[in-house]
Amino acid sequence: MRTSLRRLAGVMLATLLLAGCASTSSIVDRFNGPSADTLLQQARQQQGAQAAATRLQAAQILARQGDNAQALRVANELDRQQLDNSKRIEWALLTSRIALDQEDPGSALKATSLLDEIGSAINVDDRNTLRQRRGLAQAMQGDARSAAMTLIRLQQDTDNTALNDTIWQQLSRLDARQLGELAEQGGPLARGWVELAQLRRSRSGDIAGLFNAIQQWQQANASHPAARRLPTDLTQLQSLKGREIHQVAVFLPRSGPLSTVANALREGMEARAATARTEGEQVPELSFYDSASANLQSLYGKAMMDGAQVVIGPLDKSKVSQLETRSDVPIQTLALNYGTHDHNTASGLYEYGLSAEDEARQAAHQARLDGHSQAGIMVPDNDWGSRVLDAFRQQWQQEGGQIASIVNYDPKGSVASSTRTLLKSGQSKPDMLFLLALPDYARQIPPTLKYLYAGDLPVYATSHAYAGTPQPRLDSDLDGVKFVDIPWQIPDVAAGGADAVPFATTRQQLLQGNENNPGLLKLHAMGVDAFELARRLPIFSATSNNVMQGATGKLSPRDDGRIIRTLPWAVFRNGEPGLPGLSGLSPDTAR
Repeated sequence: MRTSLRRLAGVMLATLLLAGCASTSSIVDRFNGPSADTLLQQARQQQGAQAAATRLQAAQILARQGDNAQALRVANELDRQQLDNSKRIEWALLTSRIALDQEDPGSALKATSLLDEIGSAINVDDRNTLRQRRGLAQAMQGDARSAAMTLIRLQQDTDNTALNDTIWQQLSRLDARQLGELAEQGGPLARGWVELAQLRRSRSGDIAGLFNAIQQWQQANASHPAARRLPTDLTQLQSLKGREIHQVAVFLPRSGPLSTVANALREGMEARAATARTEGEQVPELSFYDSASANLQSLYGKAMMDGAQVVIGPLDKSKVSQLETRSDVPIQTLALNYGTHDHNTASGLYEYGLSAEDEARQAAHQARLDGHSQAGIMVPDNDWGSRVLDAFRQQWQQEGGQIASIVNYDPKGSVASSTRTLLKSGQSKPDMLFLLALPDYARQIPPTLKYLYAGDLPVYATSHAYAGTPQPRLDSDLDGVKFVDIPWQIPDVAAGGADAVPFATTRQQLLQGNENNPGLLKLHAMGVDAFELARRLPIFSATSNNVMQGATGKLSPRDDGRIIRTLPWAVFRNGEPGLPGLSGLSPDTAR
């Protein structure tokens, strides 16, 4: 989410400053003279250019003293238009630096806008410093596509290989559509970067094959900055030679209430393994163990005796909860659910599932990016609704949003009554609606809002509002509703077509005979991603920049091993999913 992106950009900024990439301006020179407070008092008695220059001097002193928070407030409040060009450049360099330090990408981008105003009047070193900070601010804001383009264009002009890791980290966050656009618009340098990123994605499950492909790419692109200095993420993979995964144990129930889900997951795993093998990849063998007939200790014992290097499963939430309280697990494990504890404490345990809570957090983040601050919330009055409500509320309030009203509706009750309560019950008026509802209920919300003179209220929904197949006549009432869904479910929006989604060949095979069963497709997609995640677990342990573009979304592990999904956004237009217009970010980078 946004916090991790900000931390990443902060690390990148510190690295670049230590490397000497930032300008050494007079603003960091030793200064003897009036205090910042004295200067601010003087500025209150001054006007125009003199007041602005005095405030800038005060901000510089505060920054030298380490009070970047106050320095940023002073720098943001002064009227920079009153400054001459040399002072405006000082202001931009100071503000962009301390804004990034304070994790305020908006202020940093505002400062770097000076490039667009008087770029030709800025010397090359200072101009490149501001361009670099613009890229870091875009990364911190979650706009990976713009950040990659900004930094690649800077590298085109400077040939600075110190930018490689920063560029690579942004490329890892782009989907196939965005990589394609970058290759088309960014020139030969960008095309080389995109080719390398595509190699990393397509071959990460086959370490030996990946290294062979990278060596061939380096030979064919010898002058490219990444060929001369591979990104750290790729050099770290050298330690994995000889540690490829050859044997995977899968713990799934063959009977009981979860057996149907387990069968679908197994079909997804086996289909992906078969496709990868056909495409020439080194593929691990899958061995399945009945988790319904044995306890965890027995299952791990059998798997270890059979030579398993990785475990996929268990699926049952209670068993996952048991595992996450341990100090470690006997074999690196990818559980197919999330435990009930706040954090996973077991070393070697990763947790992955199709969590509606992830979707709720993503909706909260995107709505805040779009400028909304007063949330109306509608969730069903059951345990599922309560969990999703908690996830949305926590993320929303963490990002500074306020709750206007909450309705825990009866799925079989009156939509009109619930919607009227939403609009009337709070102390303030909502400026957006977060909706957790199945299609039949969700389709009634927009017409009801219109009837109650609230038809312009923006609605953000989870994937559950979409039935999974285009139904223009039924879904026309949902027009304007924004929602997230897995790439396999909305391929045109997510990737520009079914042929461009992750693991497209496997998707096509699994769809045969199941075109009208979107629920099964989601489980198949989860099985595919579980297989691909499992074969990448050694990479997760060896490197820090881990993002997998999967069938169920963009997947990345948290520090505690829980896999976070980020889904592409869509909006209903004429009853079908279409590309949305989102503030600040491209469709899939709203995190």
